[in-house]
Amino acid sequence: MLDVRRLRLLYEFAAHGSITATAAATGQTASAVSQQLAALEKETGVSLLERTARSAQLTDAGRRLVAHTAHILEAIDAAETDLAAESAEPRGRVTVAAFPTVAVALAGPIVRRLRRYPELQMVLLQQHTVSESLARVRSGEIDLALIDDWSGQRRPPTAGPLTFHHLVNDPLVAVLPVRHPLADKEVLSAHELAGESWIASPEGEPSRMALARLWRAEGISAPVSEFEGLDTILTLVAKGLGVTVAPWMAAAERKDVAVRKVAEDLPGREVYVVHRTASTGRPAVMTVLQALHQSAKKLMAAAERF
Repeated sequence: MLDVRRLRLLYEFAAHGSITATAAATGQTASAVSQQLAALEKETGVSLLERTARSAQLTDAGRRLVAHTAHILEAIDAAETDLAAESAEPRGRVTVAAFPTVAVALAGPIVRRLRRYPELQMVLLQQHTVSESLARVRSGEIDLALIDDWSGQRRPPTAGPLTFHHLVNDPLVAVLPVRHPLADKEVLSAHELAGESWIASPEGEPSRMALARLWRAEGISAPVSEFEGLDTILTLVAKGLGVTVAPWMAAAERKDVAVRKVAEDLPGREVYVVHRTASTGRPAVMTVLQALHQSAKKLMAAAERF
């Protein structure tokens, strides 16, 4: 009998490509992942991984089992959906991964909306990367993932085993210390801020690339201090160490910074919620999905009044 949890772990390994990355994605130690995959090899009686001192990769048998696992996980989803349909009330556990700024903005409204369903439990986890979250949704480790996209291109609603729902467009705003001389203006242009000390994400981060596009378009060269994490950046702005441009949802609830519109037309980021296509009929998943849509709609109505 094959252990489904170990099959999910093999599926994660195929998505991430290494024991270390699989361990990071699943919140386990590399040793634990390696032991579980070794146990799966004993269950199957064949070698699933070709190991060296520094790496591991799937054998032909491992790749075939991963292909079977994709169908097994879809079948489990279909079974859960079929049985859940017997109940009029959504119930059970729904696991959601979200990046921190959206989690903070939406968690309160979602929890309040879900209180009417006493047998429904939502678990909110922190997302690390978009690719990791999508892999965890595909493997069945989580049910829904909130992801952001800075490309400016809308994703198609369905991509094979995954379904993408567009949630909101999160516009970019200027963020200043509350006592900054420009903080009393409602709208700021990039040129007004050009001489300021800027605080931004490191090169290559999506928010930094959006800022770089603004500077290029306006012919601006600005001094930049780089820091990881929007929350860290906004805290440093609040301390008066510089200014930044950030997604509205990241800054809107903060009282220690001044949030202002940007005169230039900035695309911002698109926020999506993703689930396995096979779980479309599960009442619990669909109820949380609806709560996400309603909460995001209400939040962005406030952004439009901003």
